[in-house]
Amino acid sequence: MFEQNYNPLGNVFLSTIVAAIPILTLLYFIALHPHRDARGHKHLGISAPYAAFYGVIAAFLVATLAFQMPIASAGSAFLFGTLSGFLGIIWIIIGGMFLYNMTLISGKFEILKESIIHVSFDRRLQVLMIAFSFGAIIEGTSGFGTPVAIAGAVMVGLGFSPFQSAVLNLLANTAPVAWGAIGTPIVTLATVSGLDQLTLSHMAGRQLPFVSVLVPFWLVAAFVKMEGGTWKQVWEVWPGALVSGLSFAVLQWFASSSASFHLMTDVIAGVTSVVCTALFLRFVWHPKSRFLLRHEREAKEKAGQAAALTEDEHDWKSRFTLGQTAYAWVPWGLLVACCAVWGIPSYRVFLNNLFADITFQTTLLGSSLAGSLSLPVWEMPALHNLVQRMPPVLPSGAAPEAARFTINWLSASGTAVFLAAILSGLVLRLTLAQWKAAVLTTAHRLGMPILVIGQVLGLGFLTRFSGMDAVLGIAFTGAGFMYPFFAAYLGWLGVFLTGSDTASNALFGSLQRITAQQLNLNEVLIVATNSTGGVMGKMIDAQSIMVASAACYDDPHERTRSLGPIFRTVWWHSVAGAAVVGLIALLQAYVFSGMIPPLP
Repeated sequence: MFEQNYNPLGNVFLSTIVAAIPILTLLYFIALHPHRDARGHKHLGISAPYAAFYGVIAAFLVATLAFQMPIASAGSAFLFGTLSGFLGIIWIIIGGMFLYNMTLISGKFEILKESIIHVSFDRRLQVLMIAFSFGAIIEGTSGFGTPVAIAGAVMVGLGFSPFQSAVLNLLANTAPVAWGAIGTPIVTLATVSGLDQLTLSHMAGRQLPFVSVLVPFWLVAAFVKMEGGTWKQVWEVWPGALVSGLSFAVLQWFASSSASFHLMTDVIAGVTSVVCTALFLRFVWHPKSRFLLRHEREAKEKAGQAAALTEDEHDWKSRFTLGQTAYAWVPWGLLVACCAVWGIPSYRVFLNNLFADITFQTTLLGSSLAGSLSLPVWEMPALHNLVQRMPPVLPSGAAPEAARFTINWLSASGTAVFLAAILSGLVLRLTLAQWKAAVLTTAHRLGMPILVIGQVLGLGFLTRFSGMDAVLGIAFTGAGFMYPFFAAYLGWLGVFLTGSDTASNALFGSLQRITAQQLNLNEVLIVATNSTGGVMGKMIDAQSIMVASAACYDDPHERTRSLGPIFRTVWWHSVAGAAVVGLIALLQAYVFSGMIPPLP
């Protein structure tokens, strides 16, 4: 049994610094290490596969030398993370990009693009419609990087630069994350903390709606500044931003406390936001002047036309009929429908039991691999029930850490996304040549990102099972009466380390409750803040940035060079966003405590 030691060097400060080495190594090589390319140009950050590899090496050295984790257990933890990442994240991304490439190759994406443009010709409002409102629906149905991949690819198709698309979708994928993949983070948080699931959802729904109103304005400001615009141009679209954010926030507030619909909070709020924003922009209001992309403005100026154009009746005439437009949206409707069905807990159980009568039992690397055809389970060798978390992370006498790789290939969200892609290809009547082109394009685009994401997820599991993550988390618990503020940053750190709000809740949910009890703070508030603060770490975790880069960049070299600039751009947005959630939690702890729902 490997018992985790949260002060392996006998000095809290030094132990914390050493625990941070793997993450600091990864970030340094991704974003800060200077190098020159083949043309002699100087860049910050090296190739992502090498950066991830150096981070993994650092994690192995720290885990085995400083934290005294057995080498076999360290290797098994890394393998566990990589395998879990394939089913949990990579499988979703493959299906999503496959579907997108089908619409591109079939020509239906051009129709979809025009339908979006005809809601509003203003680029600021298109950002809201796609990155925030549409992205929230995808987050609610499948989560785990899917909205960044799909909405990012859509924005590139509309003419936004790959860098803009990646950054803006990372910024937008914040407020909805706590209920991603049909509420998976909330369900996990309730399981590990022992608190009521609906109460935690209710609490999160009393924090994030304030952020939801803010995010659309934040997005518009970030986009306009990227395009060299002014603050006046930011505020020109405040009515559209307010409708987009407020409609989402209101439904988020009410759905999160509903016993029947709280796990569908994102889907309900996202659909409402899309419909309300589209109707408002189409029939009620649109800006007096049109904000275009920089290259579009320059082209207009060269042609002797005004850079900011008003929209007239002629602009609203589409080349395509209503039937053609609806047909082009079918693949995306199938995506939402499949993911929504897969998100129903009873249906997941049905899929997991579909071949329950076909069972087997064998060994793999000396460990048990058994179960049914629809749900094989592999107990990770040298790891399963051989790692013991210690107080204060878990109470004394807690069960050792389970390490079972559950191969839920039927009920995985990625299977829903992939099924939607297959159905879309059939509905779109792709030819054999088009099917082949979609497969090859997807494989070419995702080969390198899959390698990097697998390494980073393995690194995250290695830090978790060695206890490095707990050492970093415990460093936050000395904040005293300010702890509600720093509870948000603990969740933020968890997502940054693991790449998932669900994983962060599994990591720190129990620690948050124990700390709240020790400091006489409200447990519901502190535990829920782990998830709501964690959503702001989503934009800076390595795999989210890799997903955004893979979806938005066609050129593999540009994709690699983009990682450092993307990270450096979103870093301070992430830090500031976590501070906003922390401030909300602090005010609710001491000023507006009536907003905290009681436990049943």
